[in-house]
Amino acid sequence: MGAIKTIGVIGGGAWGTALALTAARAGRDVRLWARDPETVSTIRSRRQNTRYLPGITFDEDLNATESLEDIAGADAILLVTPAQTTRAMLAALKQTGAVTGPVVLCAKGIEQTSGKLLSRVMNEELPGVEPGVLSGPSFADDVARGLPTAVTVAANSAKTALSLCEALQSACFRPYASIDILGAQIGGSLKNVLAIACGAVVGRKLGASAQAALTARGFAELTRLGTAMGAQGETLTGLSGLGDLVLTCSSTQSRNFSFGLRLGEGFMASELISAGGKLAEGAYSARVAVKLAQKHEIDVPICETVARMIDEDLSIDDALNTLMARPLKAEAESL
Repeated sequence: MGAIKTIGVIGGGAWGTALALTAARAGRDVRLWARDPETVSTIRSRRQNTRYLPGITFDEDLNATESLEDIAGADAILLVTPAQTTRAMLAALKQTGAVTGPVVLCAKGIEQTSGKLLSRVMNEELPGVEPGVLSGPSFADDVARGLPTAVTVAANSAKTALSLCEALQSACFRPYASIDILGAQIGGSLKNVLAIACGAVVGRKLGASAQAALTARGFAELTRLGTAMGAQGETLTGLSGLGDLVLTCSSTQSRNFSFGLRLGEGFMASELISAGGKLAEGAYSARVAVKLAQKHEIDVPICETVARMIDEDLSIDDALNTLMARPLKAEAESL
């Protein structure tokens, strides 16, 4: 593929706007699609996204639009809508008949209804269009403010991955190319589930030692399942795996961590959902992760416990008792 000069960004939320700003800072011609007319109007008139990125004014021209047709013909497209809407957005893109460049999946999750990774969903909805994945330790507010950030950008071909990295690189945003599109998705999806568990530990005030132990054992689960599914070890220990896990398991900026925090404070998942709160992506992925682990005969007790907290209203104390009462085992699988 040739040099990427125009980038279309689908999603006018915090992360979509932040990535649009990143592409603009890298010198690309950026078109940003948002569903909400008010968001489009505010970006055009005030150079702000007051709803999702309050307090940030940007100099870059993002060419905000409500028309997918304005996006579809770009040299590359970043799809930054929630994971569970991916299939519908890809189907809408297909209807334009104008997609030729790669479509980069920027949401972190697994389709709940099918248990499929988003790249497979894309292969079904947009056959013939090359998928990419952008993942790594990155909060939208940090990226929008131009704070230093490094991510993984994966594609099936090294040429495409490198072209996407060149199109997004700037003084404050460093992408690393990968051809492990599977591993980049697995790390981003499972870390959301594990972040809920870490948030619950912090919410219950169980201490830094427990939080560190849970993060480490969670990474062991991520590695076991990712390896069984075909991910490369270097990817799982890299930015989109371990890097993202460490960030998400330690900050209230993470929606998944914050959701777990509330569970640790004694709220039940059903209470939080019925109160109208937006469900964290890890809540969708937890049960799917367990089913994938069962398929590959992998032990994932932390993911199983999170799934029970979401689906069965298992309390934090019962969850802790379940994990601590597990039979003793060696830390290394080879022992």
